Amino acid sequence: MIERELIFVYNADSGRLNGAIDFFHKIFSPKTYNCQLCKVTYGIAGMDKEWKRFVESSRIPFRFLHKDEWQHETGRSDQLPAVFERINDELKMVIPAGKMNGLSLQDLKTEIQALVN
Repeated sequence: MIERELIFVYNADSGRLNGAIDFFHKIFSPKTYNCQLCKVTYGIAGMDKEWKRFVESSRIPFRFLHKDEWQHETGRSDQLPAVFERINDELKMVIPAGKMNGLSLQDLKTEIQALVN
Protein backbone atom coordinates (compact mmCIF):
# COMPACT_ATOMS: atom_id res chain seq x y z
CA MET A 1 0.00 0.00 0.00
CA ILE A 2 1.30 3.44 -0.94
CA GLU A 3 1.49 5.98 1.87
CA ARG A 4 1.36 9.55 0.68
CA GLU A 5 1.15 12.91 2.43
CA LEU A 6 1.88 16.56 1.82
CA ILE A 7 3.97 18.24 4.48
CA PHE A 8 3.65 22.00 4.86
CA VAL A 9 6.57 23.54 6.72
CA TYR A 10 6.25 27.03 8.17
CA ASN A 11 9.20 29.39 8.37
CA ALA A 12 8.46 29.86 12.06
CA ASP A 13 9.35 27.96 15.21
CA SER A 14 6.83 26.13 17.36
CA GLY A 15 5.73 27.06 20.87
CA ARG A 16 3.42 29.58 22.50
CA LEU A 17 6.01 32.33 22.86
CA ASN A 18 7.05 32.03 19.21
CA GLY A 19 3.38 31.99 18.21
CA ALA A 20 2.74 35.20 20.13
CA ILE A 21 5.79 36.89 18.60
CA ASP A 22 4.68 35.83 15.11
CA PHE A 23 1.12 37.04 15.77
CA PHE A 24 2.30 40.54 16.67
CA HIS A 25 4.89 40.61 13.90
CA LYS A 26 2.18 39.88 11.30
CA ILE A 27 0.02 42.70 12.70
CA PHE A 28 2.61 45.43 13.26
CA SER A 29 5.11 44.68 10.51
CA PRO A 30 3.50 42.44 7.89
CA LYS A 31 5.91 43.44 5.13
CA THR A 32 8.86 42.01 7.07
CA TYR A 33 7.11 38.83 8.21
CA ASN A 34 9.02 35.94 6.63
CA CYS A 35 6.44 33.14 6.39
CA GLN A 36 4.14 33.46 3.39
CA LEU A 37 2.53 30.13 4.28
CA CYS A 38 1.51 31.58 7.66
CA LYS A 39 0.34 34.83 6.04
CA VAL A 40 -2.02 33.22 3.57
CA THR A 41 -3.38 30.34 5.69
CA TYR A 42 -3.78 32.07 9.06
CA GLY A 43 -5.50 35.29 10.03
CA ILE A 44 -5.70 37.07 13.36
CA ALA A 45 -8.48 34.74 14.56
CA GLY A 46 -6.76 31.48 13.56
CA MET A 47 -6.76 29.29 10.49
CA ASP A 48 -8.42 30.84 7.45
CA LYS A 49 -11.88 29.24 7.07
CA GLU A 50 -11.50 28.70 3.33
CA TRP A 51 -8.11 27.02 3.89
CA LYS A 52 -9.51 24.88 6.70
CA ARG A 53 -12.30 23.58 4.44
CA PHE A 54 -9.75 22.89 1.72
CA VAL A 55 -7.50 20.94 4.12
CA GLU A 56 -10.40 18.94 5.52
CA SER A 57 -11.65 18.00 2.03
CA SER A 58 -8.31 16.73 0.73
CA ARG A 59 -8.08 13.16 -0.57
CA ILE A 60 -4.60 12.79 0.90
CA PRO A 61 -3.40 13.75 4.37
CA PHE A 62 -1.75 17.08 5.01
CA ARG A 63 0.70 17.53 7.85
CA PHE A 64 1.89 20.88 9.19
CA LEU A 65 5.24 21.40 10.87
CA HIS A 66 7.17 24.38 12.15
CA LYS A 67 10.79 24.97 11.15
CA ASP A 68 12.25 23.56 14.38
CA GLU A 69 10.01 20.47 14.22
CA TRP A 70 11.01 19.87 10.59
CA GLN A 71 14.70 20.17 11.37
CA HIS A 72 14.36 17.83 14.36
CA GLU A 73 12.38 15.24 12.39
CA THR A 74 14.44 15.25 9.19
CA GLY A 75 17.81 16.78 10.07
CA ARG A 76 17.33 19.05 7.06
CA SER A 77 17.67 22.82 6.94
CA ASP A 78 15.70 23.69 3.81
CA GLN A 79 14.79 27.22 2.83
CA LEU A 80 11.27 27.73 4.15
CA PRO A 81 8.30 27.98 3.94
CA ALA A 82 7.91 25.04 1.58
CA VAL A 83 5.70 22.06 0.80
CA PHE A 84 7.04 18.53 0.59
CA GLU A 85 5.49 15.36 -0.71
CA ARG A 86 6.23 12.08 1.01
CA ILE A 87 5.45 8.86 -0.83
CA ASN A 88 6.38 5.91 1.37
CA ASP A 89 9.95 6.75 2.45
CA GLU A 90 10.71 9.11 -0.42
CA LEU A 91 10.58 12.84 0.30
CA LYS A 92 10.72 15.62 -2.27
CA MET A 93 10.12 19.35 -2.22
CA VAL A 94 7.13 20.22 -4.41
CA ILE A 95 6.72 23.93 -3.67
CA PRO A 96 10.01 25.62 -2.78
CA ALA A 97 10.28 28.80 -0.73
CA GLY A 98 11.02 30.93 -3.78
CA LYS A 99 7.72 29.92 -5.34
CA MET A 100 5.77 29.88 -2.05
CA ASN A 101 6.71 33.47 -1.29
CA GLY A 102 4.77 34.71 -4.31
CA LEU A 103 1.57 32.73 -3.76
CA SER A 104 -1.83 33.94 -2.61
CA LEU A 105 -4.20 31.54 -0.84
CA GLN A 106 -5.97 30.82 -4.13
CA ASP A 107 -2.63 30.22 -5.88
CA LEU A 108 -1.57 27.83 -3.11
CA LYS A 109 -4.83 25.89 -3.38
CA THR A 110 -4.40 25.64 -7.16
CA GLU A 111 -0.84 24.33 -6.77
CA ILE A 112 -1.97 21.75 -4.20
CA GLN A 113 -4.93 20.63 -6.32
CA ALA A 114 -2.55 20.01 -9.24
CA LEU A 115 -0.38 17.84 -6.98
CA VAL A 116 -3.27 15.87 -5.51
CA ASN A 117 -5.02 15.14 -8.82
